Amino acid sequence: MSNQGHAALPDITTMSQPQIHFLGDSALLCTLAPPATLKQQQRIWGLADQAVSWPEVAEVVPGMNNLTLILKRAVTDLDPLARRILALWKDIDANSVAGRDIDIPVVYGGNDGPDLEAIARHTGLSTKEVIERHSSADYVVYFIGFMPGFAYMGGLDPALATPRHTQPRLSIAAGSVGIGGEQTGIYPMTSPGGWQLLGRTALSLFDPAQEPPTLLRPGDRVRFTVERIAK
Repeated sequence: MSNQGHAALPDITTMSQPQIHFLGDSALLCTLAPPATLKQQQRIWGLADQAVSWPEVAEVVPGMNNLTLILKRAVTDLDPLARRILALWKDIDANSVAGRDIDIPVVYGGNDGPDLEAIARHTGLSTKEVIERHSSADYVVYFIGFMPGFAYMGGLDPALATPRHTQPRLSIAAGSVGIGGEQTGIYPMTSPGGWQLLGRTALSLFDPAQEPPTLLRPGDRVRFTVERIAK
């Protein structure tokens, strides 16, 4: 990749603007300084919404505090595109992405939530309190990652934060609802994983035959509802 014009790029070091990194000669990575916040994620979604229609852009991939722009072809000078991103960033409406309200029914505990009691011990709460706190919070999908349809959600009650398993399970059932650190998420398909499992939903999170194939999208507002509590 040519370095033409790179020295002229402005120094972007503040939290209010993204740093722009070049990925080979056909992609850009825009990153924001931590911590990840809902407001910053909303601005990333707004930027993705605009950039996906640019003639140079083949695909946009929102992540946690970052956005990757995959270009249609290799270019020798990415500076013009970087400058367009910075100019747009100043005017992005953080509320431009209208998420949907989605309820996720969950069977908590039992075989569907094998880590419910471990979460309770770690947090010092009863299993009933863990379920009540998890099902009473308002969540927002920050981004889809790890595997197709896996939604990383912000909004977990800080009292429920629990580290992932040091030894991941080899197989976790599709629909399993878990806690990984300060986030909650749902496994869209059977796979290995290390999140602490407190329940399971029967809803399909990923169906390649549907358009779009994922149930949840960035910006969606999610509530977990108690379908029942297993013994």
